[in-house]
Amino acid sequence: MTPFVRSTIARAPLPRNETVRDYAPGTRERAAIRATLSQIMSETSELPLVIDGVERRTGVLEAAVMPHRHQHVLGQAHLASVDDVNAAIDAATRVSADWSRWSWAQRAAVFLRAADLLSGPWRDRLNAATMLGQSKTIHQAEIDAAAELIDFWRFNVEFMLRIYREQPHSPEGTWNQVDYRPLEGFVFAVTPFNFTAIAGNLPSAPALMGNTVVWKPAATAKYSAHLVMQLLREAGLPDGVINLVYGDGAEIAKIALGHAELAGVHFTGSTTVFNSLLRTVGQNVDRYRGYPRIVGETGGKNFVLAHSSADVATLAAAILRGGYEYQGQKCSAASRIFIPASLWPTLKALLRDEIATIRVGDVADFSNFMGAVIDEKAWRKHMAVFEEVKASPRTKVIAGATGDKRTGYFVAPTLLETDNLESPLLREEYFGPIVTAFIYRDQDFEDIIQRIDRSCAYGLTGSIFSNDRRSIELASAGLRNAAGNFYINDKPTGAVVGQQPFGGGRMSGTNDKAGSVWNLIRWTSPRTLKETFVPPTDYRYPYQSELP
Repeated sequence: MTPFVRSTIARAPLPRNETVRDYAPGTRERAAIRATLSQIMSETSELPLVIDGVERRTGVLEAAVMPHRHQHVLGQAHLASVDDVNAAIDAATRVSADWSRWSWAQRAAVFLRAADLLSGPWRDRLNAATMLGQSKTIHQAEIDAAAELIDFWRFNVEFMLRIYREQPHSPEGTWNQVDYRPLEGFVFAVTPFNFTAIAGNLPSAPALMGNTVVWKPAATAKYSAHLVMQLLREAGLPDGVINLVYGDGAEIAKIALGHAELAGVHFTGSTTVFNSLLRTVGQNVDRYRGYPRIVGETGGKNFVLAHSSADVATLAAAILRGGYEYQGQKCSAASRIFIPASLWPTLKALLRDEIATIRVGDVADFSNFMGAVIDEKAWRKHMAVFEEVKASPRTKVIAGATGDKRTGYFVAPTLLETDNLESPLLREEYFGPIVTAFIYRDQDFEDIIQRIDRSCAYGLTGSIFSNDRRSIELASAGLRNAAGNFYINDKPTGAVVGQQPFGGGRMSGTNDKAGSVWNLIRWTSPRTLKETFVPPTDYRYPYQSELP
């Protein structure tokens, strides 16, 4: 499948961030997305595996349902057997040599076309699939499934070229080059439910660099994954470059991580699962041809720190958006806030009043700000937290702490207050619309910075709100390792490709910054070439000559 060779020095189109549509009343895009939602809701789709470019139907089915209408089945996914997973690995390894020989321009063309298809005829379909299958509002779907995924595919080409342009010095008589080879083997991509863009980027970023991929999407995002795969195939992705398999994550991982040809893992999900993958790779290290590249973005317990000089209205808006957009199911969501005592009475009243206005329900109703959490397991987890909270003498419920799963897995936007810095509410990730406030004395600002830094295992995102420059500098320095993405007077969510490379350290991942040069460079294995134009003909060096 190697394409023809052209003797040209290509220049890729300059990337730009996709414009986010607002879907305001009366607009053409609003009418179009409503029509697409109706069409998808009237159908039940079949979601086959895609292995070596062939759709496989195993007959072992798992439903893809709408979280906000959990009796409504969007599609039936065919689950992979052991033989199917091995076939996906075989396909990836078989085509890897040929795909790696494609010119960068031909590989880039596939993903640049995918970006334009998504910007145009595929936009409504993938947005609607994300809304219905993952219970996102139109705004949350638009910034994710459309804008961010388009940005990944466009900007990754530019990031790839930055890497390729990094070449060594060549002194007179030699030509030194670096050949940026793909990894030797296949990449195992494991993607989450909460961002369609991440699900599309994790298999495609290694593929852009010449790697082949076995892709296991989240069970609760099967429907949008199916459409991403269809889109990539329409864009010209060759058979076997990305192989899509549905099924039990632990079983598929066991097969993939036990294979000698494993070259890398590209993961976004929970810290617990990532730790398990790391342990398995470590146990199997003697099996592999080389050391696998492990790239993971995991959990977060993200903070908002307010200084006494902060503007309360700005702070409140950031907490409401950062904590409750997409039901708090963002790895970057604000879940713990540290507020000076002087601001808390006003802020608490404002938050309580504003939370009361937040509408929760079916995302097809555009007046709703929140949809449902992803499944019953998540819903039950949140209900258990609420039971513990209500029994705790050191925690107050300011708003919410309720749920209803009769028609959908709905959880009310919840604001809690605790006076216990050791509380699990300030340490554990719940991945839901739960924000906990800790109130500190104004004079203890520097002390609370140290406490935030030491208080939990994660290090993903965080914010400082202040109109005092010294306090901003103190927080930025003191929390330097507490967040890989740090925001000043802004919510700790909403990183944009090409603007805020995303990722964190500590137990939040390997900090390889999705949508950046640092991520793409993990999917290449550089080879140095030195060519000497006129090589020596005598082994002797000048120092060996006798003095006259």
